[in-house]
Amino acid sequence: MIESLTRINELATKAKHEGLTKVEIEERDELRQAYLKEIRGQVKSTMSSVTVVNENGEDVTPEKLVVKKAKQYQHFFNLINTLMLGYK
Repeated sequence: MIESLTRINELATKAKHEGLTKVEIEERDELRQAYLKEIRGQVKSTMSSVTVVNENGEDVTPEKLVVKKAKQYQHFFNLINTLMLGYK
């Protein structure tokens, strides 16, 4: 679970029952932005690993996504090669 979610929920409960101070409102807003950024990153990561297949079993993944995947894999392999060269 996302670490900041617990604090966001605490602040939401407090806001509902007794209200928040100005400092707590600022904290809540910052935590919400960080939470949304993390969620967006997770969604992008998931979507970038998707392969689209039609009813005939043919790969019909959009070209833009295929190119993005290829760049990610190339970066990963370059990193592995760099690490392996450092251990020789």
